[in-house]
Amino acid sequence: DGNQLSLFGGAIPEEYNLHSIYPNPFNPVTNIIYGLPEYTKVHIIIYNISGRPVKTLINEYQTPGYYSTVWNADSYPSGIYFVNIIAGEYVNTQKLMLVK
Repeated sequence: DGNQLSLFGGAIPEEYNLHSIYPNPFNPVTNIIYGLPEYTKVHIIIYNISGRPVKTLINEYQTPGYYSTVWNADSYPSGIYFVNIIAGEYVNTQKLMLVK
């Protein structure tokens, strides 16, 4: 569930972005920060190296602002994963490395 961040002082981003993922490589928890310039449906899904979805982190409408969500990969094997965000017309994918 995405938590709206106050650390940006309630600022509204000018464009969609997948702001940062940290730590990366990680074990077993990583933070995903993203920005929304407008009210939109947000999907954030983790995929494995084979391209299969393994975890849906966000699947809801969210208001404009910056958000943070966490993936706890404790029950997943080490390896490369991808975090994919779809928000309105915006699509971005970044590589994650889980090292146990």
